[in-house]
Amino acid sequence: MATSSSSTKKAARLAQKGKGQKVRFQGGTLFPVIVALVLVLGFGLVAYARQSRPAADASSPTVTDHWHHTYGFYLCDTWVQLEGDGEARDVNGQPTNIAYSRTGIHSHDDGLIHWHAFSSASVGSRATLGVFLDTYDVDFDNDSLQFPEDQRAQLPEQFRETGLIDDDSTCIIDGEEEDAQLQVTRWNNISDADSASTTFIAGFDGIRLDRDAMVAVIAFVPDNIDVVKPPWNEQFDQNVLNDTNQARPDQLFPGVEVDSDGNVTDGSVPIGQDDVGPVDDELDDVESDQEFDAPADTVGEPVTTEG
Repeated sequence: MATSSSSTKKAARLAQKGKGQKVRFQGGTLFPVIVALVLVLGFGLVAYARQSRPAADASSPTVTDHWHHTYGFYLCDTWVQLEGDGEARDVNGQPTNIAYSRTGIHSHDDGLIHWHAFSSASVGSRATLGVFLDTYDVDFDNDSLQFPEDQRAQLPEQFRETGLIDDDSTCIIDGEEEDAQLQVTRWNNISDADSASTTFIAGFDGIRLDRDAMVAVIAFVPDNIDVVKPPWNEQFDQNVLNDTNQARPDQLFPGVEVDSDGNVTDGSVPIGQDDVGPVDDELDDVESDQEFDAPADTVGEPVTTEG
């Protein structure tokens, strides 16, 4: 749930875009009290919804789909990608990234989200931006964006020490300090015009990725900067061609099983993130000549503003 500081800042932005229109309370003191109660209840429902994972359904993507989306972080004036693919193993051959092992959602240092679900944890209505960010331990809520230590080297210098961008953060652009806000801009297709986008200002984890070849940009920018698609979107087709094969969990991590609900086990023993060791470099480069079954043909509540 957004803090009062965050809510105030976003309300101020909306008021500024209202072009001088005034909001008046009428009916004495009762009406403001009722409005305040409605707001409190509304924020409570938002908090509850964020704690409730949506049920898996039969909508796309399914476990037979192999989709790709362009993504990027645009932080002040710098483009950033996440590093690593999540496929590394420890000395015991167990996956070192349990979030990836249960969902199958990751990247290959190519500016693409590779969406080939391993389980119901990442299909249908569960296909959200938050699933991808979980693979890289990136926390993103209405108030802040937090990068883990192993993803900070590529950040703008002002964010490298803590990896935190929040309501107190600002941008340094051409030597000038500017106020900025977190947002996500999404396009339904890589070929859409830059203006044909939807901008989200809240509910970031729940942003749906419900069709192939979408674009999502996580941005921290001043209001006067228009967010566009990442420059590597132009290499989308070539990067997809480089990813024709995808190993299944049992090929990537022999002896480890991922059931249809996304539970990761070694035999009958559940495996959690605290149960695995560091990456074993000798096992890090895993390749497979086998493929998933050919995907079926498919066509594919955050707060938004249409752009």
